Amino acid sequence: MAEIAVKKNNDLDVTIVKKKNKLGAKIIAQRGLILMSVPILLYKILFAYVPIYGWLIAFQNYKPQIRNIFKQQWVGLDNFKKLFTGLMGDRFIRDIINTLGQSLLTLILSTVFAIVLSLMLNEVKNTAFKRVVQNITYMPHFLSWIIVTGLVSVALSLPSSGGFINSTLMALHLIKEPILFLSKPDYFWGIVAGSNLWKELGWNTILYVAAMTAIDPTLYEAAEIDGAGRYSKIWNVTLPGIRPTIVILLVMSTGYILQTGFELPYFLGNGVVVERAETIDVFVMRYGYQLGNYNLAVVAGIFKTAVGLVVVGLSNFVSGRLGQETLV
Repeated sequence: MAEIAVKKNNDLDVTIVKKKNKLGAKIIAQRGLILMSVPILLYKILFAYVPIYGWLIAFQNYKPQIRNIFKQQWVGLDNFKKLFTGLMGDRFIRDIINTLGQSLLTLILSTVFAIVLSLMLNEVKNTAFKRVVQNITYMPHFLSWIIVTGLVSVALSLPSSGGFINSTLMALHLIKEPILFLSKPDYFWGIVAGSNLWKELGWNTILYVAAMTAIDPTLYEAAEIDGAGRYSKIWNVTLPGIRPTIVILLVMSTGYILQTGFELPYFLGNGVVVERAETIDVFVMRYGYQLGNYNLAVVAGIFKTAVGLVVVGLSNFVSGRLGQETLV
């Protein structure tokens, strides 16, 4: 029995040594990739994880003049109660609804139109024309949001101020008189979603087009032999081929469900449409940093992070249960 036990221990030691050697061989073989990832890893640690200690402010009556964060007055969960109750709570809940509405509408439009554009580009056989279309649709991605908000403001203004959208709608006899789009609260979510769509549509197609190029060409040949037409091949070959990419991107996008961006709601919003325009990020800037309520700003940030983690985890779980791709 003693000999058997010794033999098992020796076999276990040999297995561990082999695994370590295999791991070491992988590290050596991929040392170039590991070295390339070090700066990104350090960047993430420095700017994404080290600042987390600042969350302590959410549990304090923070005073900037007191330099040491650990010597602040501790108030427990009072800041959380203040943010979610009373008049402040009503305003914050309204901003949560606005953020969710703008994010969901943007996500739906961006995903649908990116997939449609990718399918259209995949069907184009003229390489030169395809590249021209891709370059044109990519260009707005490289514009800053400040420039985009200026362009959107002009486009939605009156015809006398260069508002070509009003001019076009009137020329098509869809409207009888110009519409002040930026003074209509019901239009604001659509304006934000449309602006995001215009700016990021071409950029969002990159992964879908790349996924389509990885589909086995023999699948199209087999479908064509079976009598499938162009639309049938798109439905039965192309879309199933990029489904894992679609699912993964949707799961990842859900983590940003409470992040619509700051620039569009802030620069396009005004007092007339504030009830539909103000988002969590705008709330944090106005009632957190501008008024010195840093506690509320940090609480709002913690709330966004917690919701993002929960939504990503839940969507990843649902995706796995439905037999689709998952992040882990």
